[in-house]
Amino acid sequence: MIIDLTHTLKNGITVYPGTISPTFEQGNTIEKDGFAELNMAMCTHTGTHMDAPSHIIPNAKSLSDFPIDKFIGNAIVVDCSEKISISLESLRLIEDKIELIDFILFYTGWQEKWNTLSYFDEFPILTQEAVDWLLNFELKAIGFDTFSVDKLTDEKLTNHHLLLKREILIIENMTNLDKLNGKFFELNCIPLKIENSDGSPIRAFGRILSE
Repeated sequence: MIIDLTHTLKNGITVYPGTISPTFEQGNTIEKDGFAELNMAMCTHTGTHMDAPSHIIPNAKSLSDFPIDKFIGNAIVVDCSEKISISLESLRLIEDKIELIDFILFYTGWQEKWNTLSYFDEFPILTQEAVDWLLNFELKAIGFDTFSVDKLTDEKLTNHHLLLKREILIIENMTNLDKLNGKFFELNCIPLKIENSDGSPIRAFGRILSE
């Protein structure tokens, strides 16, 4: 079974405060031109997307610097929907699973708030202690159904710096993570191949390997 973990890109979707909203306009039509083309304008951090180290760290790698196998691997979902923060204690309970996977995805329930004002309410984030502990694992990326790994009020983007400095990529604005709770699955989260990209929209999906 394959589960799509990606929000649809379209006009009017939720964007990080201060980011330009994406626009999708019909440039050519079959009726007028004999072919259809959609013109689009958006930033590299629109919709379900991935952050590269170069998004935060000077002279760091862009997404185009990584081999494609950086974006494919085994994954688990951690259910944080009843938590106000994601602590080290809760992660220690699944340490044996974390040692076997490439990606950890955190389900907070915020996917249900997508395209509403409440999407910007305070959401659970990893404590710095939890982030420091995760740096000890060979993770390719971590992902969330929220718009950031940091609080909106954290102007220093502390967790972004800690993770991206170690080349643990960050996936934001995921969806359908609840459908993978308790599953062991293969995650595919392929970014567009853009030269020197600090981030990119991705098409993320999970292929369940075992029940």
